[in-house]
Amino acid sequence: MALLLLPLLPLLLDVPPALGAPRSFEVDYAGDCFRRDGAPFRYVAGSLHYARVPRLAWRDRLLKMYMTGLSAVQVYVPWNYHEPLPGVHDFSGDRDLEAFLDLTAELELLVILRPGPYICAEWEMGGLPAWLLWKPDIVLRSSDPDYLHAVDSWLSILLPKVRPRLYHNGGNIISVQVENEYGSSGVCDYDYLRHLLHVFRALLGPDVLLFTTDGNSVAELRCGTLQGLYATVDFGPGPNITEAFAPQRLYEPKGPLVNSEYYTGWLDYWGEPHASSSPATVAQGLRDILQLGASVNMYMFQGGTNFGYWSGADYKGQYKPVTTSYDYDAPLSEAGDPTEKLFAIREVIAQFQPVPQGPMPPATHKRAYGYVPLRKYAGLLDLLDLLSPAGPIPSRFPLTFEAIKQAHGFVLYRTWLPRDVWDPAPLSAPPHSICDLAYVLLDGQYQGRLERAGPWQLYVTGQAGAMLDVLVENMGRINFGTNISDFKGLLGNLSLASVPLSDWLIYPLDVDVVVATGWPHTIPRAAGSSISMGPAIYTGAFRTPGVAWDTFVKLPGWSKGQLWINGFNLGRYWASRGPQQTLYVPGSLLSPLHPNNVTVLELEHAPPQPDILFLDRPQLNATSSSQDVPTPQ
Repeated sequence: MALLLLPLLPLLLDVPPALGAPRSFEVDYAGDCFRRDGAPFRYVAGSLHYARVPRLAWRDRLLKMYMTGLSAVQVYVPWNYHEPLPGVHDFSGDRDLEAFLDLTAELELLVILRPGPYICAEWEMGGLPAWLLWKPDIVLRSSDPDYLHAVDSWLSILLPKVRPRLYHNGGNIISVQVENEYGSSGVCDYDYLRHLLHVFRALLGPDVLLFTTDGNSVAELRCGTLQGLYATVDFGPGPNITEAFAPQRLYEPKGPLVNSEYYTGWLDYWGEPHASSSPATVAQGLRDILQLGASVNMYMFQGGTNFGYWSGADYKGQYKPVTTSYDYDAPLSEAGDPTEKLFAIREVIAQFQPVPQGPMPPATHKRAYGYVPLRKYAGLLDLLDLLSPAGPIPSRFPLTFEAIKQAHGFVLYRTWLPRDVWDPAPLSAPPHSICDLAYVLLDGQYQGRLERAGPWQLYVTGQAGAMLDVLVENMGRINFGTNISDFKGLLGNLSLASVPLSDWLIYPLDVDVVVATGWPHTIPRAAGSSISMGPAIYTGAFRTPGVAWDTFVKLPGWSKGQLWINGFNLGRYWASRGPQQTLYVPGSLLSPLHPNNVTVLELEHAPPQPDILFLDRPQLNATSSSQDVPTPQ
């Protein structure tokens, strides 16, 4: 085997430049390879998204990647993560991109940077800010002047942070991707790509290697590539790797073969089984790629977590929201633990190049803290003065989230029945106009849920003047393909027995701001209440026994909602639908010395005894009836 690999060794050795020689990273078209500082080079990389991993865990995850034998890490930059409002930028804390990049350099990992402006990544709206949709007719990912103005403004902030870290400037960023999988957008606007190429060159200089990534089909490459941008492809394990690279060779007849997204697993959707792929299959596909001398990036190497509201959605015949866990069945688990797949990959890499000596850093400590009792604090309707302090927006007909400048979370729509309804009458919405889930209450009594994919109606009875409340939840904007202008809220009016309703009060709700202030500050408003149906807030606290280890929280018997610990939004749970049953709780969120506060917004129904359960292992493909026995500590 060693003799077979000798021709590849020049591609694999990390040869530093001669003292005083200029640093360079470029495509050698004649040699069908990259050249780093003049020497043939190929990279074996893995994707890690800093936005899905707590900052205190970055070093642990990157070190495990390094010890696997990776030479580079591929990094997305989500625009909406850093610019929540036009002109308002946040690069602090978990959003400190420069600190993350500096850490990769410290650990001797090269970087393949993917700054968008669109990234997909199963991330809310593919990384594009929701405020772009404040202009309803904007054409995203095109040469629409309004879109380009926003893009240029963003890149003028981001790319100057990148430039000093480029490889030829003494940094570790060897290449930068322009846009992402543009051939799948359905737009095919070459003027847009030319504009981006011009901006990237103006802000990064003439020497950096710029590239594109598209699916490995001729149709996708036709719209996704542009002269001046090196074309790469993405695909997962398969029986014929040479054939999989063939479309790239049509657009790049010479130069290195590059798979920018070699899929180690796959994402999960609510209501579908947890995706998985065998370690042997992934390892064999990697071996086949490396035997061709190709460069490869494994997507994902660690998936991480869609904390808060950051999970995106696909549209494949119907709207399909992505789960909070982005475990991806990756070589490093959601919690950053080495898996069997990681060690299989490490063995393959070791057949082609040296891997660092020494033990792999171990899995992080986990703890099953057991059951924690919660109590109902108040129904959501009783808290509108706190959750919507500016009060409602009156409108004859419903307005979208974007029209009232609400990016994420929840909006409450309120009106009143115009007449007596003694016999059950249909309360209905136009097809696909509920974006994405609507929880219906009449005079405070929960009636049921409407969904984007259906059902679109339910039956109600009530007297004239009865208060009708419709709480609409944004489950994540579409992040891939042709439908990413994904407006949220009630996109059409509701009708009662085919008669349109009117005169709405619209309440933008900001639960996160209230929770982050340490609320609730008073005794429960719902003390003694036995009503458990409909949207309500539950609170409680627990102590850890002198440690703050990672854990996983499960909500047995609960239905659907959002969970915060110590003011941090862990993300959505949907116990009644699955497959994900636990939310990952990084130990860095917990205090070993003080009570840890829990806030749950349950949207449908809590169990009669509203307990939550902390486990020492995840449940990502379980049913809500699974038996839970905490591991004795």
